[in-house]
Amino acid sequence: MPDLSNFPITQKWPAQHADRIQLYSLPTPNGVKASIMLEETGLPYEAHLVDFATNDQLSPAFLSLNPNNKIPAILDPNGPGGKPLALFESGAILIYLAEKTGQFMPADAAGRYETIQWLMFQMGGIGPMFGQLGFFHKFAGKEYEDKRPRDRYVAESKRLLGVLDQRLAGRSWIMGDSYTIADIATFPWVRNLIGFYGAGDLVGINDFPNVQRVLEVFAARPAVVKGLGIPARP
Repeated sequence: MPDLSNFPITQKWPAQHADRIQLYSLPTPNGVKASIMLEETGLPYEAHLVDFATNDQLSPAFLSLNPNNKIPAILDPNGPGGKPLALFESGAILIYLAEKTGQFMPADAAGRYETIQWLMFQMGGIGPMFGQLGFFHKFAGKEYEDKRPRDRYVAESKRLLGVLDQRLAGRSWIMGDSYTIADIATFPWVRNLIGFYGAGDLVGINDFPNVQRVLEVFAARPAVVKGLGIPARP
């Protein structure tokens, strides 16, 4: 049985199954990337809720694994060379799990880099821009009289949706016929934008039929349905 006692995070969130990947997360668009990927790959894992309501993400135990205090993070007891590996940043986790299992990443070098390219498109564009739009539309930002900040993120979100919609024209998934980590990264954010944030009308989601089409297929995948609720909220 692997020994994870050297990792302080296991003191706050004890591992019941130390031979499994330990997931520290919350079911947000970034958090569910990891849980969906774990469900899709079939890797055994144990989920631990990082509760923002009690500032778990700022605890010394969590910061020992991720000094950037963001979810998700994982601890794989069977990392490279058979040694435990601690990893944060959702995009890095997706790449790692894809390479660990040989799933959801093209085997050829060109396809691999193109997939990573679209993963970075999500990490650098869709995630930050949709998140800012959510703040200014749904949360405290909606109280600002000056609507220029909100409108900036609305315009950029529309632009990004247009790029994605064009990419999906004539394709089943971002990379064509194959479902990849690029899809697992992207569509939780699209779902959140028009669902939780309630910004579908604001960004004119009906103008992006390919995005809607693929989102519907994505959301119906059994691993996605399950992963969207992991870790379970209190």
